[in-house]
Amino acid sequence: MAWRVMRRRDARRDFMRSSIAVVGLLVAGIVPLRAEMSSAIAYLYSSVSIPAPSASQMTVCYGFVCRRRMVLDFTDNDRKQLTALFSGAKASAEAERRAVQQAMVWFDKRVGPIIGTDKRIARADFRYFQDQQNFDCWDTTRNATSMLLVLQDWGLLRHHTIGDPVFRGNVFVLQTPHNSAVLVEKGSGSDWVVDMWTRSYAQLPDVQRVTTWMKED
Repeated sequence: MAWRVMRRRDARRDFMRSSIAVVGLLVAGIVPLRAEMSSAIAYLYSSVSIPAPSASQMTVCYGFVCRRRMVLDFTDNDRKQLTALFSGAKASAEAERRAVQQAMVWFDKRVGPIIGTDKRIARADFRYFQDQQNFDCWDTTRNATSMLLVLQDWGLLRHHTIGDPVFRGNVFVLQTPHNSAVLVEKGSGSDWVVDMWTRSYAQLPDVQRVTTWMKED
């Protein structure tokens, strides 16, 4: 009986220690702050064996289908710069989408000189044989979704939530397979792609209605 009591005490003690540790990690931003993640978004990360982003860091994918990667640790200055981009975004959903575009340009400039993607081109894929300095659309979908989740964790997205990635590709009309990150407007429920792949380094990503995006090549 004494042994069983000691085991229970040990269990309670370990539980308390674990709980305190988790709270500490949450405060530090090491554990993701979001309570839920859709299976489609979670698959973006599990499919290439990388962790989902947290409030303090994200894995940057490049080299086509995340064959190359780096961990971006957000500094206080990073957060200050990104927060400043959203200073005028409270007024409307449209203003917030413009701020999201600027945030993606910030991301490009932040990681490009480090990993070499400051030389990247629009619509890069395996046909260009320059994987070491480019993103394919899987990379941009993961990176854009990660950035959106970080912005959401920081409380910078007031008018939108993060939607599941979308896919297009109809071989019968010669439409190239492609996918993109998505924002969903809270008020109207309208969904918008945030597509970095169709633009080259440090250019504003395409932000448009999913219904329109689905019809393009």
